[in-house]
Amino acid sequence: MAMAVTSLYPLTAGPISTNYAAYSQSSCPVSLALRSSLFRCRIPGSFSAKKLRLPRPESAPSMKRLKAVSASASHHSFDVVVVGAGIIGLSIARQFLLESDLSIAVVDRAVPCSGATGAGQGYLWMAHKTPGSDTWELAVRSRKLWETLANSLNDQGLNPLDILGWMNTGSLVVGSSSEDTIKLQERVNQLMEAGVRAEFLSSRELEQKEPALFVHEESGAAFLPGDCQLDAHKAVAYIEKVNREFISQGRYGEFYNNPVMSLLRAYDKGEVEAVQTLKCTLHCKKAIVIAAGCWSGCLMNDLFRESDISVDIPVKPRKGHLLMLGNFDSVQLNHGLMEFGYMNHQNLLSNPTSSVMNGQELSVSMTATMDSMGNLVLGSSRQFAGYNTEVDETIIDFIWKRAADFFPKLRETSISKLRKSRKVRVGLRPYMPDGRPAIAPVPGSNVFLAAGHEGSGLSLALGTAEMVVDMVLGKPLQVDPAPFSIKGRFC
Repeated sequence: MAMAVTSLYPLTAGPISTNYAAYSQSSCPVSLALRSSLFRCRIPGSFSAKKLRLPRPESAPSMKRLKAVSASASHHSFDVVVVGAGIIGLSIARQFLLESDLSIAVVDRAVPCSGATGAGQGYLWMAHKTPGSDTWELAVRSRKLWETLANSLNDQGLNPLDILGWMNTGSLVVGSSSEDTIKLQERVNQLMEAGVRAEFLSSRELEQKEPALFVHEESGAAFLPGDCQLDAHKAVAYIEKVNREFISQGRYGEFYNNPVMSLLRAYDKGEVEAVQTLKCTLHCKKAIVIAAGCWSGCLMNDLFRESDISVDIPVKPRKGHLLMLGNFDSVQLNHGLMEFGYMNHQNLLSNPTSSVMNGQELSVSMTATMDSMGNLVLGSSRQFAGYNTEVDETIIDFIWKRAADFFPKLRETSISKLRKSRKVRVGLRPYMPDGRPAIAPVPGSNVFLAAGHEGSGLSLALGTAEMVVDMVLGKPLQVDPAPFSIKGRFC
């Protein structure tokens, strides 16, 4: 069988990390996988190579910096190969392992939590979701699955706070004008009609809930006492631990720090037969799942460029900053908070704090929470800056000043004095113009896509994983897939 080799760029920009042990209990995941008899497969038939060059993303490493794949590179065979080791990709792997007898490989050029997942604030909120919207059903389902997971840990005698960073903080969406509060009252009514516990707080009630918050006569808030948050790093570590329990059965392999170089596609069927990485070839018997965040669009375009299938996934990076302060006692919070304008993030310039900086649209909205370690986490920014992940001190200043509008105590401290005690998280959210992720099979192929969740990857991860696995296995879906389809939307 002749096959075509389609050239790809690595999944993420920036240098390749080699410190795997810092993220894993095992320093050599591939060697563990080699113990299984499943992973001794040779490439069948002959191959003809076609290299299709991608327009290299800004700041992406040159291919010349990567070592060529040798002819003796190892070959492994799995039922499903998942490209991307963020919260979406790892959750999909976990779902396959728990709900089927298939073998799963997860491949990424870096390590978990090195992308958008590790830079997030960890909200599992319904407060800023809209009942009846295209993503509402998925949000409700995913929230239920997270709660089921937390309860199952409790049933095992484990503390979800320790394992997942799970905190029942409740959420407050704060309005600062009479117009905001009217809209928040309407949202509370809408959420209550959808079965979500919610209440509207007057300025006096809000002040009692959050004494550190600046409240004036026109202030008000939507309060959802059932909203929760996670620590993304802890949640990912737990999911990895669950997945690795299947290594001894020959059903799981991790291939981190191992950039995807190409996809091998059969000429006669057009299906993906294998994934070529820098260090090995991963054969996929049943399906390949692309869950590579904001890099998924380039990857998909390249794969189908010379096929009869036309696919154009318009996902692109949307840079965000978060500021984390340790041992900061000036402001203590009882709940997670966000300002009303945060909910308008789909349109950058609709926010009152939006501006244009260096030709780029920038939006900064106040979000604030205490994480499971007691750190104050402030955000957040949104901008289209390509694949650049460098810290921008100007944006950190914007975040600090915006937070100080809501928490006056912050004005007593200069952000410049906190540089030694602060941490800044920068990530690239996978933005979709219509605000809906793509969770669907690519028509006429064995490729499935799960990308474009932007800032909701963590909250929608378990529902997305369930959808993808049910699609591959041909099971009835728990969520209507129509809003997330590719056919008729991108192809």
